[in-house]
Amino acid sequence: MGALSHLRVLDLSRVLAGPWSGQILADLGADVIKVERPGNGDDTRSWGPPFLKDAQGENTSEAAYYLSANRNKRSVTIDFTQPEGQRLVRELAARSDIVIENFKVGGLAAYGLDYQSLKAVNPKLIYCSITGFGQTGPYAKRAGYDFMIQGLGGLMSLTGRPDGEEGAGPVKVGVALTDILTGLYSTVAILAALAHRDQAGVGQHIDMALLDVQVACLANQAMNYLTTGNPPRRLGNAHPNIVPYQDFPTADGNFILTVGNDGQFRKFAEVAGQPQWADDPRFATNKQRVANRAALIPLIRQATVFKTTTEWVQQLEAAGVPCGPINDLAQMFQDPQVLARGLAVNLPHALAGSVPQVASPIRLSETPVEYRHAPPLLGEHTERVLADVLGLDAEAVQLLRGAGVL
Repeated sequence: MGALSHLRVLDLSRVLAGPWSGQILADLGADVIKVERPGNGDDTRSWGPPFLKDAQGENTSEAAYYLSANRNKRSVTIDFTQPEGQRLVRELAARSDIVIENFKVGGLAAYGLDYQSLKAVNPKLIYCSITGFGQTGPYAKRAGYDFMIQGLGGLMSLTGRPDGEEGAGPVKVGVALTDILTGLYSTVAILAALAHRDQAGVGQHIDMALLDVQVACLANQAMNYLTTGNPPRRLGNAHPNIVPYQDFPTADGNFILTVGNDGQFRKFAEVAGQPQWADDPRFATNKQRVANRAALIPLIRQATVFKTTTEWVQQLEAAGVPCGPINDLAQMFQDPQVLARGLAVNLPHALAGSVPQVASPIRLSETPVEYRHAPPLLGEHTERVLADVLGLDAEAVQLLRGAGVL
């Protein structure tokens, strides 16, 4: 039994932030019912190529993007623009613990599926709304997508090569990190609301915004600004507060050096054959190394090109200096530690025989994550869910299908 196997989640969200939260809850055992539009479903089902391939090597209908965030869920197709569809969703909500939705502010009120409407039928309901800018403020009515939030929320001003270098300019993160972080924060908020419900017996509304999360996750960079009044500048792969803490060239590529304290710097200088660096007053402490970054980094670059990446990693690890290679995803999934931790799994799939998945990073000793089934086909569980949860028989389901509700 999973840690959350006593809970039912009604997932009205699509794309990434909401589905990511729903998948975490599903991995932990919750019964997550994903409600989708008949005929189309979650937008990301069509966000390909690439698509999952069948045994003959032909594309299926399932885009890799969709497959990344919908494991362990049951898919139900309901058209809740119709009154009968609204009734079905309300009845499902009445029998659920959690609702996750990412419609525009006020978008579900027209269908009687907003928090106040569903609270009336289930006072214990925890209702998590995910939007670009939150339920309040001058931008509340705006749509918000990860890329634009990375820009507006300051992250892109910190990411990319410094001005004056080749390729300088702001760059987005290579995955939709704001969406993913919002999904994580939403899960934390949902679990906190569940803990409160256990004590007080009532649910609540959770207002999650991509912009809020993006700003919160600027962490030390936000504090660098708030404590000085100076906006941090782009440093490429360098760290604003620690030196040396970036990538360096090697004889056959590049590697990452992450010196976290003065003792590690001394050890690095010895392995690099330059022990005098650790005693140089310009470099002896991190504060001095940050101040003299422009003098130290070229010296290190001149030294690192004489050994291969493997040689640097082996010698520095032996000396206790944190470092590592820069892997592409093929190399990463073949890394011995990644293999040992089982970070890639395969699940049976109706169209392809099996589907690869990235494993959950959550490791619980008593209630481990379970991989019960692959991301569902569109509407795959409609009949089963309506029978199990609402008690509808085959005739009633057929009538709903005939009316275009399902």
